[in-house]
Amino acid sequence: MSGSERRSQVLAIAAEEFADGGLHGASTELIARRAGITQAYVFRMFGTKKALFLEVVVAAFDRLTEGMRHAAGAETGLGALTLMGARYYEMLADRTSLLLQLQGFAACGDPEVRDAVRDSFGRMWQTVAGISGLDPVTIKAFLAFGMLLNNGAALQVAQLDDPWAKGVRTRIHAGLFEHITTDANR
Repeated sequence: MSGSERRSQVLAIAAEEFADGGLHGASTELIARRAGITQAYVFRMFGTKKALFLEVVVAAFDRLTEGMRHAAGAETGLGALTLMGARYYEMLADRTSLLLQLQGFAACGDPEVRDAVRDSFGRMWQTVAGISGLDPVTIKAFLAFGMLLNNGAALQVAQLDDPWAKGVRTRIHAGLFEHITTDANR
């Protein structure tokens, strides 16, 4: 296996482990064992456990952000938001990436993690705002719905028949954000 292939393998394993256990609960020893390498080799590749955690967390945010950017294409305004929302909904199937985002937020007591998560979330905000051209209140509402969907994916609401779970997994339809504007939020 080439160095880049090994690195990709370790990142994929680490993503699963950190999604389940977070920064402090995941084990670099288990990551190494699953990859068939030594723990020392993991540290040689990434330096520290936190650096490995940050790499997979930032990548999870970037996948979602780039997926929404790609989905919007040349569209702007509410049309772009509708396309981005549809892509976001599709990406809920990638539970590992969503859990990594949540684990990133949970580890924000660490200043280095907080800075990386702030930067990642800021890029997501800037992407949605820049493409759509919409006001901050609309962007906030859109991303707030996204965070609720992340939590629903983490809770595996698709497996529940409870009324609240059905409500959480309700699709967001085009036009939902038409009434949510800075002017309406006075």
